[in-house]
Amino acid sequence: MKEQRVVQLETVAGEPSFWDDSRQAQRVMREIDRLRGEISLWRGIERRLADLAELLELAVGEGDETILSEIISETDEIATDLERRHLELMLSGELDDRSAILAIHAGAGGTESQDWAEMLMRMYLRWAERRGFKSELLDLSPGEEAGIKSVTIQIDGPYAYGYLKAERGVHRLVRLSPFDAAHRRHTSFALAEVMPEVPDDVEVTINPDDLHLEVFRSSGAGGQNVQKNATAVRIRHIPTGTVVTCQNERSQLQNRETAMRILRARLLEMEVEKREQEQARIKGQHVSAEWGNQIRSYVLHPYNLVKDHRTEYETSNTTAVLDGEIDAFIERYLKSRVGEAAA
Repeated sequence: MKEQRVVQLETVAGEPSFWDDSRQAQRVMREIDRLRGEISLWRGIERRLADLAELLELAVGEGDETILSEIISETDEIATDLERRHLELMLSGELDDRSAILAIHAGAGGTESQDWAEMLMRMYLRWAERRGFKSELLDLSPGEEAGIKSVTIQIDGPYAYGYLKAERGVHRLVRLSPFDAAHRRHTSFALAEVMPEVPDDVEVTINPDDLHLEVFRSSGAGGQNVQKNATAVRIRHIPTGTVVTCQNERSQLQNRETAMRILRARLLEMEVEKREQEQARIKGQHVSAEWGNQIRSYVLHPYNLVKDHRTEYETSNTTAVLDGEIDAFIERYLKSRVGEAAA
């Protein structure tokens, strides 16, 4: 079916008037690229399985244990790839295949929460690196003493949004504080927001009259001014109250463009969330607020445990999780959502 769809779209793309509507043309080309990538992946697995069957015949015929060992190793790799493809089939939302914009905000608690927000930032950057995704820091507001107040990161990769939307919500940390002279146990909170990247071919209408723009000087840790000119930008979308700040770039124009990119993503995500909440209301499902109950707890004292409160999945390997090994949590969440959708 997908190969037939590609043939149909390529026929459309070959028509002389194809580029008369540039937005529609970009949508078609984007779909062709996505479908070609999916077809290539499945055809590749098909070829590997065929090669494996031939190799198995050879190994059985010759009784070669070395070849049998290679077959077992290759079988495990194919099984891992199939599991990943199976997960991607669960990501059927209209925006799931897109790149993502991830925002992390420290909760109340000053340095403790700001340090926790930085730990989460590192966790997600390591996760993206493990998956071969590209990360770009769009904006970062450093903490007064340590950590960060907030950060916004673009993560480019297939299905990045589909995977990362499992991480939306409040993350709770329990540990012995490195900032407390008495070394007491502290609980910190941070909020993760996940938005889909908005490609140029997708229209998100923003009325310029609905925007309030402010410019100010970029600042570093401890409130020290790092630039003499007012290059940082804060944009407020009046109808929704959404505020976006960007101060990473050197020019006011660059910061404004980046802030608008983030704003478009936020507004698109708000629209998607609104539809999801309406569907949940119709189904009679409970919809929790973002700053409500935490989705996951990371306990480093008096024992080691990371537990997802939505799926009850947990692990005692806190070091691995904070180093970016969060796929098991994401996979459990996606599978639980499939169960909800079928209900």
